Amino acid sequence: MGKYQLDSKGKAAVTKYHEKNKPTQFDKKQHLEKLRAAFLEKKRK
Repeated sequence: MGKYQLDSKGKAAVTKYHEKNKPTQFDKKQHLEKLRAAFLEKKRK
């Protein structure tokens, strides 16, 4: 057994912490759509 063994309550707390502090997922399709819209808007002027 490890020195710092977590019980189920501790594991749940760690999981919750990591989910909250996880960086937001980068959405490539949404980003490309935004860039395309900005380009078309600039081109129109």
